[in-house]
Amino acid sequence: MPQSPFRPRDWESQPSRLIPATNRPSISARKPLIPIKQSLSELTGPVYGHESLAENDGDLTLNARKTGEPIGERIVVTGRVQDENGRPVANTLIEIWQANAAGRYIHVNDQHDAPIDPNFFGTGRVVTDGDGRYKFHTVRPGAYPFAANGDNAWRPPHIHLSLFGPSIATRLVTQMFFPGDPLLPQDPIFMGVPAAARPRLVAEFDMEATEPNWALGYRYDIVLRGRQETPMVD
Repeated sequence: MPQSPFRPRDWESQPSRLIPATNRPSISARKPLIPIKQSLSELTGPVYGHESLAENDGDLTLNARKTGEPIGERIVVTGRVQDENGRPVANTLIEIWQANAAGRYIHVNDQHDAPIDPNFFGTGRVVTDGDGRYKFHTVRPGAYPFAANGDNAWRPPHIHLSLFGPSIATRLVTQMFFPGDPLLPQDPIFMGVPAAARPRLVAEFDMEATEPNWALGYRYDIVLRGRQETPMVD
């Protein structure tokens, strides 16, 4: 059995197992986590979905079956995926999902009184290149009411990301937030992350990623494991 190439997860940078402010405690959150030793199969695979990417899967402004353009501020989200040693993680599948510009998901459980954009599905997927880099084209999501937290609670605009690294042991699900958002200090999910690790969830405005006359750019780098791991926020 080969020695694990991964450093232990740094739980000091991860959210608490129970965040009372969200009013959503789970049974598993009341019990201590049990580390499971990684097997050879977990260290070497599997990978999922890489072979089924379509041409426009990474462009959420184009990948809907639509009759027009999606509504909202167009943005580019790009960055680099790396391991705990700062090495690029190539050929890793990244899937994203988000609300539309009005703060509405296309999902039966989302009954927020905001319009559905028929030209925006809110999902996309790409595979990182040889340098671990990725890029999505999308629209900036809107804030939406967070009813579980009260009559006037709102979730800040955010994008969900799911990543598979070189093996299932490197799976990461997280959320990307936008810089300078006044709702961040009010969001129990963001605030549930230890203070020192919260900046890792906030993208940076990136003028180089901006596409002239079309879309503003944001950079969001992701670390799959180790002390600088991007916090897991699902």
